[in-house]
Amino acid sequence: MSSHGDPIRMSAQKCGPLTGTADVPGDKSISHRALILGALSVGETKISGLLEGEDVLDTAKAMQAFGASVTRHGPGAWTVQGVGVGGFAEPEQVIDCGNSGTGVRLIMGAMACCDISATFTGDGSLRKRPMGRITDPLALFGAQSYGRKGGRLPMTVVGAPDPAPVVYTPPMASAQVKSAVLLAGLNAPGQTVVIEPVATRDHTERMLRGFGAQVDVQDTPEGTRITLQGQPELTGQVVAVPRDPSSAAFPVCAALIVPGSDVLVPGVSQNPTRNGLITTLQEMGGRIEVLNPREEGGEPVADLRVRASQLHGIEVPAARAASMIDEYPVLSAVAAYATGITTMRGVHELRVKESDRISAMARGLEANGVRVEEDEDTLIVHGSGPDGVAGGGLAETHLDHRIAMSFMILGLAANAPVRIDDGTPIATSFPIFEDLLNGLGADIRRD
Repeated sequence: MSSHGDPIRMSAQKCGPLTGTADVPGDKSISHRALILGALSVGETKISGLLEGEDVLDTAKAMQAFGASVTRHGPGAWTVQGVGVGGFAEPEQVIDCGNSGTGVRLIMGAMACCDISATFTGDGSLRKRPMGRITDPLALFGAQSYGRKGGRLPMTVVGAPDPAPVVYTPPMASAQVKSAVLLAGLNAPGQTVVIEPVATRDHTERMLRGFGAQVDVQDTPEGTRITLQGQPELTGQVVAVPRDPSSAAFPVCAALIVPGSDVLVPGVSQNPTRNGLITTLQEMGGRIEVLNPREEGGEPVADLRVRASQLHGIEVPAARAASMIDEYPVLSAVAAYATGITTMRGVHELRVKESDRISAMARGLEANGVRVEEDEDTLIVHGSGPDGVAGGGLAETHLDHRIAMSFMILGLAANAPVRIDDGTPIATSFPIFEDLLNGLGADIRRD
């Protein structure tokens, strides 16, 4: 698939039990960061298990445009010859980040304290997403940005020639904002501090330490205080990318709702800032065993055995949102098969993802016979029970990969096929989605 090609209509139909092993791709968040930190390091970084979806490949191209040498040696195997902190060259062309909000926001941070300028754009979905949440803190370092009305792409960022370190408290729980500020702080003198009232995924802090930066994390009354010592010399590393829990969510959720299923999903990241979905599914009655816990590439991982389950609705606490923000769409699909009501609070951040994910899931679920309620910060799904989802509807994906995949999961146990208007965005994060699910016994088709 190509997120830039013609629309591909797809459908998912009720299938027999899902069985086998689901080898999901590498973690997208870590893949982006491995490429960027490799480019900011001295020497060679060797990466294995890199996610080769379009989002990450666009970041690889961007690192080349900023002067790093990025080479693919085989499936998931890449090397990056870095230029060092502050060593980015000014790109000769516009940086196209495709569909990736993570990519564009982290790259803006990485170049914001270099004495260069760069212009960023993306696909139709990315051009609608707000960038002010990134450019506002970058302006504190001395960077300037010029974009479309509402702080949207295309946007030119002029790096700070004489950056100053900052102390910043993000107004929303966002790992992208935190990471952009920390990456900008690499080339600022002194200490850059981010204070998170609500903790978000900590891949950036872990990887910065791994590449040689001095990062101190403390719990304080104000929240998690992350202090970065500026202008380190980062050194190229060997990075083994664990499997992506956000991608693993799809075979995990499919196995829970398709009767008779028994699926193993090996080597999935168990980072505590990313495991909210598994906790939630277990609270709903999901039979998920966490097997063989271990550490790979500085991240905790484990194998997940998932079996079909009788699920019941629960109230998902708002405090859990940051640890599962990308998984709410597929959770809402699972909730349709639960008995009772599932209430998801504190999810306003879903309004400004690749699409308005609350609205997109609500309208698609309604089109398939599921009762839904929503407000600005809440999504409520009235479960239809294990055999009660009518299906038969068409869901609009709004160029959003997670919306597309979530409705394909919904269709695997519905009484009539579930269709989507465009499956092309799936390639941005999970290019083997169809083959992997169909290999387990699913019935996902291109119409």
